[in-house]
Amino acid sequence: MRIENRPLAELTPYRANAKKHDAAQVANVAESIRQYGFVQPVVVDRDGVIVIGHCRALAAEKLGMVEVPCVCVDDLTPEQVNALRLVDNKSNESPWDLDLLGAELPELDLSAFDFEWGELPGAGFDIGSPAACAAAVSENPLSDEDPDYQSFVEKFMPKKTTDDCYTPENVYAVVKDWAVDRYGLSGAEVLRPFYPGGDYRAVTYDENAVVIDNPPFSIISEICNWYMQNGVRFFLFAPALTLLGIGRGRLNYIACGAPVVFENGANISISFVTNMGDFAVESAPDLRGLLKAANDENLSAARKDLPVYSYPANVLTGTMVQYFSSHGVDFRVPRAHLSFIRSLDSQREKGKGLFGSGFLISEKAAAEKAAAEKAAAEKAAAEKAAAEKAAAEKWQLSDREKAIVASLG
Repeated sequence: MRIENRPLAELTPYRANAKKHDAAQVANVAESIRQYGFVQPVVVDRDGVIVIGHCRALAAEKLGMVEVPCVCVDDLTPEQVNALRLVDNKSNESPWDLDLLGAELPELDLSAFDFEWGELPGAGFDIGSPAACAAAVSENPLSDEDPDYQSFVEKFMPKKTTDDCYTPENVYAVVKDWAVDRYGLSGAEVLRPFYPGGDYRAVTYDENAVVIDNPPFSIISEICNWYMQNGVRFFLFAPALTLLGIGRGRLNYIACGAPVVFENGANISISFVTNMGDFAVESAPDLRGLLKAANDENLSAARKDLPVYSYPANVLTGTMVQYFSSHGVDFRVPRAHLSFIRSLDSQREKGKGLFGSGFLISEKAAAEKAAAEKAAAEKAAAEKAAAEKAAAEKWQLSDREKAIVASLG
């Protein structure tokens, strides 16, 4: 085993890592590294993707480390790497002997860690109690719901691209059913050859096979050309904005432009390319409608229900004033006409408050606020109308292109 230091910035978290790490765990591992050193190297594959040690990498980031010790398993196949990742996580799960643990814990100072051991037999205390964990909690106020913690984790994670889109199952089902019905594929063997580490060229394609899948968009033209050369039928997800450029116009193009949020969070406008069917270019409003319904279903399930508040005229929030600025409306309130508040009494009774705090304002200031709201609304409407009226540059056909048009059909 060869251990080498690698820059933390060059390590890539595995995008489908099933083991989750909340803020408390990351803080505990960071404290362990601070007190005892980095005694367990991170395991990476030949591409620098983390196999074992995601939490240690996050903890190193939290400590401001630039490099971490690593072991590279470049002798394993992609399938073995994926298996090792799961086996290591699962094999680390085991129960405690609470009697032995209870005898040893009182001799140790673990006050810097936020652990939940529970009530231990014979120990006479609960190390997971608020008193025992107060120091750790006060120094580690973040939780996995905290925006600061989320931004910390997101900074470390790789950027979302169109090449790592895990397709929601209901979205794929809609596409598959539509394609099977449209192209008479009932009874055909439907293949999905695109997955991390997979090689679509190594798949066995029988005469009865058809590929219905979401390929990496960065090489989609290469994929379509290979399928065309090898006589493989396909119906593939494609980026709507560059649809007609795929395959240099030699494919059949189904233009949907349906927004789809994939499981990695990427939001992409989707259309499709195929080598089946009678039309080179066609719209598919029915498929777009089905995709929109599936996508809306996913968004609804993922979206937290946020309250919608309306306030009396005598309440002023920062959002209101920013709205005036964004539409070019002057609005000013003298200090004598303001009284700072964090919540209304009616909100306080329900444990609610004004987001970002606000002010109670005088009747005079409330009247001026109403006038500013009206002016901002009018300007917003005028801005929208002007934008819609603005004429786009109109391109003309050349004589050469007109000759081509005259020869078509």
